[in-house]
Amino acid sequence: MKRRTFLRTGVLGAPAVALAAPAIAQGVLEWKCPSSFPVKAPGIGTNAETFVNRVNAMADGKLKLTLYSGGELVPPFAVEDAVQQGTAEIGHGTPYYNAGKNSAVHFFTTIPFGLTASEMTAWLRYGGGQELYDEIYAQRNLVPFNSGNSTVQAAGWFKKEINSVEDFSGLNMRIAGLGGEAMRKLGVNAVLLPPTEIFPAFQSGAIDAAEWVGPMLDQAFGMNKVANICYAPAFHEPGAGLNVVVNKDAWESLTPDLQEIIRSAADAAHTETVAQFDYFNAQAYKALKESGVEFKAFPEDVILALKGAVDEVLEEQAAANPDFARCLESYRATLDIMRPYDADFTAPSMLQRL
Repeated sequence: MKRRTFLRTGVLGAPAVALAAPAIAQGVLEWKCPSSFPVKAPGIGTNAETFVNRVNAMADGKLKLTLYSGGELVPPFAVEDAVQQGTAEIGHGTPYYNAGKNSAVHFFTTIPFGLTASEMTAWLRYGGGQELYDEIYAQRNLVPFNSGNSTVQAAGWFKKEINSVEDFSGLNMRIAGLGGEAMRKLGVNAVLLPPTEIFPAFQSGAIDAAEWVGPMLDQAFGMNKVANICYAPAFHEPGAGLNVVVNKDAWESLTPDLQEIIRSAADAAHTETVAQFDYFNAQAYKALKESGVEFKAFPEDVILALKGAVDEVLEEQAAANPDFARCLESYRATLDIMRPYDADFTAPSMLQRL
């Protein structure tokens, strides 16, 4: 897959298209599904394709989704707005792109130093996470479904080494989520750019460092053509969730069988995408190392400073937003269960393979 194939999609700020009510052609309910991502981008874009293709195959002609790449129908960061307003019936993206509406949605993408991809699924299904997800999205007349996860990400690509906390001072960096808020406390000028704008900004020098996802996508987007140092793992994104959101009125208009098809397609897309990230991240990592990319870990004092900054951010957000506070309590309860188990089972198991 060539990088140009999916980098030439829409631009942030492109006007939303005014659309008519859902079309019904020869008994087929036709829905529009914009994504926040280039639909040919490995993992994140193909997640949307997997979901849409599954729905269309299982719906047996009753429901047809048409997928739109990021910026093609609405701006990448405006997908949920479009679904809420009825411009589209269903959309694909990641929750924290909409944190300006309610900061609690960060929990449904990822939290720094938090749950892994599999643990996130466990929290949603068994730890009370989905109930909170549903309740918070209902405030905007939306029905959310977890549809994928990027697994452990990279901390970012840097043109210079980070040897101390002081090296962050004045750095212009593309970084998403609460990790960006923590970085600001350490002197970073954190900016959130949509996917198609990251490489041009990094290449031009508008930003000094950039985090995107991980080896597979970072290689596809050409991060290694700009910088030769990649820090890993990502303190801020131990497993970032993708989602599908449905306009609640549109959802309630569906028959139970079509609702179940959407649920099942989201689950199938999640499984497919986690497998894709696990397999192709490993391949891309090997290729990048062989090409001369230096993969480094942040020094211990930097990690400790980041942890302190993250704790401050979480407490500030919880004090400002009751929804965030409720999610934090639930999320931490699951994390407290997972942490000792991982310490005695998961981590030693991984080390024993070496």
